[in-house]
Amino acid sequence: MAQPTIRRRAVLAAPALLLATTARAQGWPDRPVRIVVNYAAGGAADTIARLLQPGMAEALGQSVVIDNRPGAGGTLGAVSVARAAADGYTLLFDSAAHVVAPLMFRNLPVDYASAFSYIGRATVQPYVWMVAESFPARTTEEFIKAAKARPNPVTYGSPGVGSSGNIAAEAFAQAAGLEFTHVPYRGGAEAASAIAAGDLEAACITLSSADPVVDAGRARLIGVTSAQRAASHPQVPALAEAGLKDYDVTSWLGLFGPAGLPEPVVRKAAAALQAAGTNPATVQRLAASGFEAAPTGPAEFAAQVARDRAAFGAVVKRAGLQPA
Repeated sequence: MAQPTIRRRAVLAAPALLLATTARAQGWPDRPVRIVVNYAAGGAADTIARLLQPGMAEALGQSVVIDNRPGAGGTLGAVSVARAAADGYTLLFDSAAHVVAPLMFRNLPVDYASAFSYIGRATVQPYVWMVAESFPARTTEEFIKAAKARPNPVTYGSPGVGSSGNIAAEAFAQAAGLEFTHVPYRGGAEAASAIAAGDLEAACITLSSADPVVDAGRARLIGVTSAQRAASHPQVPALAEAGLKDYDVTSWLGLFGPAGLPEPVVRKAAAALQAAGTNPATVQRLAASGFEAAPTGPAEFAAQVARDRAAFGAVVKRAGLQPA
């Protein structure tokens, strides 16, 4: 008779446990919230996270602590959050590389498609196609014509194999019928420096990385990779304007949590991200860094990640990029 009694106790305890969990979620947060940035301090993701940090802390009524955990192409920090307790006290601030990581790394210990909760997108930033000042093209149309007329592929740099810049460049090559030779760098700033030094013909990097070299007169911006022109650089056409049908590759930064994050926590975290991302002073500082404030709710963010996962996966497959 002891076994049925134990089962009855378990059944009776389940609603009480659920109520307790819900109550804790409703009271979230009652201590500091840690946001893992899976890239090094000083990089784009870290910079934007720290711009949003004060506004989120104010909205939540608790301290927000930025914890940089770079390594393994961003997967080290992401996996640590996926394995954290789903209580809202450990969150992840990641880039569009979140979509690419499962395509480029073998044997990841978590399934990215199911290991995370989606809280919201914070910003968007198009990549830009930049050419050395000596390259004989000033528009996308001229670049495509020059690239097709030469015997050897154009050599371009990006922030690394599987980076959003790499994906954007391969999508450009596929849309325009071109062939490129890829030279991976550790970041966009290094690729920009290589162009300035005359070691590269082109690069697909962020606007913030490209601007210093362009301002110095060592390179030109041919086009941005988003479907529309960037608000911060309205004079630079979108690559799609050159007749590249449906071409749109945009980097973003957004907030995730472990899978199973309670709905009240998701709702409050998303509201805090929205409040921080729409603050006028913060919007101006984001724009100065080359980012557009573009906060979304959880559903919109999850839908974008799903779309990008399918689109980027198709580009990777066609390009024959091999996971490490």
